[in-house]
Amino acid sequence: MNVNEARVAVIGLGYVGLPLAVEFGKKRPVIGYDINERRVAELSAGHDWTLEVEDAELADTNVTYSSDESCLDDADVFIVTTPTPIDEHKQPDLTPVLSATRTIGRHLRRGGVVVYESTVYPGATEEECVPILEEMSGLTFNADFFVGYSPERINPGDKEHRVSTILKVTSGSTPAAADFVDDLYSSIVVAGTHKAPSIRVAEAAKVIENTQRDVNIALINELALLFNKLDIDTEAVLQAAGTKWNFLPFRPGLVGGHCIGVDPYYLTHKAQAVGYHPEIILAGRRLNDAMGAYVAAQLVKRMTKQGIAVRGARVLIMGLTFKENTPDLRNSRVIDIIHELREFDIAVDVYDPWAEPEEARREYGVELVSEPEMGCYDGIVLAVAHRQFRDMGPDLIHAFGRPSHVVYDLKYVLPAGAAQLRL
Repeated sequence: MNVNEARVAVIGLGYVGLPLAVEFGKKRPVIGYDINERRVAELSAGHDWTLEVEDAELADTNVTYSSDESCLDDADVFIVTTPTPIDEHKQPDLTPVLSATRTIGRHLRRGGVVVYESTVYPGATEEECVPILEEMSGLTFNADFFVGYSPERINPGDKEHRVSTILKVTSGSTPAAADFVDDLYSSIVVAGTHKAPSIRVAEAAKVIENTQRDVNIALINELALLFNKLDIDTEAVLQAAGTKWNFLPFRPGLVGGHCIGVDPYYLTHKAQAVGYHPEIILAGRRLNDAMGAYVAAQLVKRMTKQGIAVRGARVLIMGLTFKENTPDLRNSRVIDIIHELREFDIAVDVYDPWAEPEEARREYGVELVSEPEMGCYDGIVLAVAHRQFRDMGPDLIHAFGRPSHVVYDLKYVLPAGAAQLRL
């Protein structure tokens, strides 16, 4: 198959799939498929609610959007960008990617190529997905069709590091398939590609990228807990240590999102399946997952010290998304703070100008306030560093509080001394 003539279909049009489809659509006709009819209608009308792609860019690309799987009949290459979350037991949930695989299998033709971008554990593409493709299509792997793996590296809200400007790891199930996948991505990625020697290597590379970040943030979170007990400003320590040329610039905080807070569980699942119990990775996960409860406890303790009655108090949480300047609510750990505060019979208002109210309601049962009330809160938690919050400045943020209140700045939005508590 000629890579320049191949008809590409992107399955899953979320934070990862849409930017990818749009980038390919600048070079060739692309099929954008998603089971969410509302999402397809929105994109067909020229708007992306995730704000990853501007309306002008959507208008200037050759992508046809559809929720009718018959559109996949015309595809030669299928790129899977569906989410790979974890379940309530912190086990990998491959349901979306396997469902997409079944759909593809019904339309896969001889000579077709299926490329996975979704984060999985090493071996999942060939062990879990390929058998389904064979069963649904009636074709033989590496004779009639081929697969590849090219892990996504999308950073939601980041307008500098985009699909085309981030070096892309590629791989394929045969040397020829690997070359084809690499050539395909090379047509849109100006930053270049790195062809991994196998699909398993590419899968492992993806899952350790975020595991490494998770463990490093866990170390800084643990140091923040220690420095709090020693009454030392963590940020001041990190700034001082950061003057050394090889000190890594990690900061403490909540660890959520669709990657860092999830990917390590894919790796530990595979590790335990082969009889290895990972110590450091799981320790980091436990520590990071406990930060929401720690923040709530510290706020309550400080309120008590200031003579503020905890039961019946009102607290304003500023920010619900998992990171700043994006509407992405996936796996936000701010919800942990909210749940903990409610255990103390504290009334919690949540304000986030970036989050979609309907999604916040559906995902977390949280009713966002349109504007915080002035002079009404006993505690204020700056949980996400949205630019609107930085622009407010300390005076306005403190004005939301009662005469006696506590401000807990998790993201160093305010200058030193402007908050009673910082991580």
